[in-house]
Amino acid sequence: MAFDCADPHAQARFWAQVFGTVVEDHHDLVEQLVAAGRMSAEERIVLDRRSAFRDVAAVRDPSGVEPRLFFQRVPEGKSAKNRCHVDIHVDEADKPAEVERLMALGARHLETHADRGPTVYVMQDPEGNEFCLH
Repeated sequence: MAFDCADPHAQARFWAQVFGTVVEDHHDLVEQLVAAGRMSAEERIVLDRRSAFRDVAAVRDPSGVEPRLFFQRVPEGKSAKNRCHVDIHVDEADKPAEVERLMALGARHLETHADRGPTVYVMQDPEGNEFCLH
C-alpha cells in the first residue's frame, strides 16, 4: 500500500509503531547507488547515522503478516477525504486503550460510531489520512 505524504520518514515511523513492524533499512542500497553514480548525494539523507532515500520510506513486517507500507514525498498536501483507508482490527475491550496509544503517537480521534454493531473509531494519522479501528 502506497501513501503520498509530506514527510515519508515520519509517516514510516508512525505506522511502524501502529502495527509493531519495522522501518526498512535502505542504508546499503543507498550507499551503493550513490557510489555508483546512479543516485545523487542530494537524493540521500542520513537518519540515525544511516543513509536513506530522501523522498521515500517503507515499513514491513518481518513475519510477513502485516502489509508493506510505502511512503513517497509529494509536493501537494492532502486536499480531500481518502478514497482508500486502512482498517485496523482490535478486540472490542482493547479499543479505548488503543485509541489512547495511537493518539500518543500523533494520531487524531475524529469520531466514534457505536450504532451499527461493534464500535468503530475513525482516526487520522499525523498527516491527516483517515483510518479506522474496528
